[in-house]
Amino acid sequence: MCLEVIPATRDQQPIVANLLELYAHDFSEFHAIDLKEDGRFGYKHLPLYWIEPNRHPFLVRIDGRLAGFAFVKKGSEISGNTAIWDMAEFFVIRRYRGRGIGTDVAHQIWRRFPGAWEVRVMEANRSAQQFWERAISAFTSEPIQSVFVEKGAQRWRVFSFRSLSLNA
Repeated sequence: MCLEVIPATRDQQPIVANLLELYAHDFSEFHAIDLKEDGRFGYKHLPLYWIEPNRHPFLVRIDGRLAGFAFVKKGSEISGNTAIWDMAEFFVIRRYRGRGIGTDVAHQIWRRFPGAWEVRVMEANRSAQQFWERAISAFTSEPIQSVFVEKGAQRWRVFSFRSLSLNA
């Protein structure tokens, strides 16, 4: 199996937008999001990933086939600390879940961006909390615990850790 995590180009924005619809559909189980009149959920921040230098969109491919995406940005959504890397969005299609692929994708991304990291997970999304706890613990080789944070109407579990180097 050949796993690739590649920067998404501006020309690939429509592909990422399509994947975001699948992602939003999954999230509608945990978060009150509604379809717009055009039958799409939409993602208002998508164009910013090709405009702002501190945002990084990635596509995930397995054996050349699309398998997901990840959005990385600089700046904490929780504390506002501009030095923290944030896993803004992360999605692996259901076909590839439960095989360690998501963990491998996350590890590749964290190695690309050394420094302090935060991963936010909706409080209601228990399976994602378990995934991130395992993935981060495997990356850091240490047990990790999330902290509960409530910001506005959102309830999050937040994992904080460090990626030490590009070669980790």
